[in-house]
Amino acid sequence: MKISTTILALLSLGISASVSLAQAPLVVPAQQEPGWLGVIIARGELRDQIDATPILERPYRPLHFYGNTVRRNHYRGAPVPRPRDVVQGAGSLVVNR
Repeated sequence: MKISTTILALLSLGISASVSLAQAPLVVPAQQEPGWLGVIIARGELRDQIDATPILERPYRPLHFYGNTVRRNHYRGAPVPRPRDVVQGAGSLVVNR
């Protein structure tokens, strides 16, 4: 029995789509995403509190590239910051002075 190329193409698309969906990263809803903290270098009790918090639950902080990237990738599925993130990060520095 001869299987048409169209059926084979459709089957392979369905299989590759199901595999890519199974490997898709888990994206958490944005309302659970932490906000911005305008402190670049934390000291004292604040530092202890941040160190005791898991990295995914810590607030975003300006110039903390690794932690911010890990959180963006977890919550949004993309590690690249949006233009709004740059504005919010800079704004948090100004507000907390």
